[in-house]
Amino acid sequence: MDIVRNEDGSLVVPVREPRRHDEDDTDGSDTSAAAPVGEGEDAVPAEVAPNTRVLRPGEGGYDEALAEWDLQQNPDREPVLSTATGREEAMSLVHTVATSPDDAIAPAVAALDDPEAAGEALRHVLVGGVHSVEDFSAEVAEAEGGDPLPAHKTTKIIGEVLNELD
Repeated sequence: MDIVRNEDGSLVVPVREPRRHDEDDTDGSDTSAAAPVGEGEDAVPAEVAPNTRVLRPGEGGYDEALAEWDLQQNPDREPVLSTATGREEAMSLVHTVATSPDDAIAPAVAALDDPEAAGEALRHVLVGGVHSVEDFSAEVAEAEGGDPLPAHKTTKIIGEVLNELD
C-alpha cells in the first residue's frame, strides 16, 4: 500500500501487522479485528483503512513518512542532491510561505528561479529527519529574520511545497 497525503497535510501510512505467536492464541478465537485508526472524531473506521495509521505534522515518524511519500511520487528520481542556490531559494520560499497570511504556496513556488533545485533542497532536508528539519528552520530564521519555526510547521510547509511542485 502506498502512503496517501491528505489535503490537510496528514499522511495515511501502512502499519505492519504485529507478530503473533501460536501460543498467544490459546482459545482459538479470532482476535485479529482491527481497531479504528486515529482517535476521537478523526478516527477512521478499521473497515475503511485496515492496517493503516494517520500521521499529522509533528507526530513521530511524520518526517520520514513524508520523505517516503515524496519518493513514491517519482520512484525513478535520482538521489537527492542539494545545491547552495537551491537551498537559498528553499529557505526564502519556506520563509515566504510561513509569513504569508494565507499560506500562498502556489504564487511563492511560481516566483522561484529554479523550482527543481529548491525542491531537491527541501527533499534533502526531509531525508535528514527531524534534526535536519530543526536545523533548516534555524537557518531560515537566521537568513530571513525572525524566530525558527517549530519543526512540524516547517515539515508541513515542505510537504505542501513538494506537493505543489509535483
